[in-house]
Amino acid sequence: MLIESPAAVHRAFDIAAHPRVQSLSFGLMDFVSAHAGAIPSDGMGVQGQFTHPLVVRAKLEIASACHAHGKVPSHCVVTEFSDAEAMRQAALKAAREFGYTRMWSIHPAQIRPILEAMAPTAAEIDRASEIVLAAHAAQWAPISHGGQLHDRASYRFFWQVLERAHCTGQNLPVEVQSWMGGAP
Repeated sequence: MLIESPAAVHRAFDIAAHPRVQSLSFGLMDFVSAHAGAIPSDGMGVQGQFTHPLVVRAKLEIASACHAHGKVPSHCVVTEFSDAEAMRQAALKAAREFGYTRMWSIHPAQIRPILEAMAPTAAEIDRASEIVLAAHAAQWAPISHGGQLHDRASYRFFWQVLERAHCTGQNLPVEVQSWMGGAP
């Protein structure tokens, strides 16, 4: 479903709750224009869409609604579609600060930078692998790793890091690959 008006943002949780909805996508340009000039045009740009309070609120509501109902929050395209670095930075910000797990592209050249931005880092993959492997060795009982307690809640988080790594084509340790259906 495409969320592109203040009214749709207001109903994002209800929309995400519908069983036939799989993903909510943010329609940035329509959302900004629906505000009749209350949001300046730079609210549609790669910088303004992450700083204008009304746009930020909408993005967070959509991502939160998706996560509350097990749906995929999909970030909008960027208007600077030919600027690969601007697009990569937008994807990083959308993933790391706003909770988006997918992003639209409008050109094949954008796909790899988006996947790389959405993917966990090598250090995150290493840490997740270490924790999940230690948890498995402890038969999923609580463990200590790096002086921190980990239990089923953190195992779920680190398992999801590994799933994201697998889905974005990242290299996984051999010991983990079999759990993810083999090598990416």
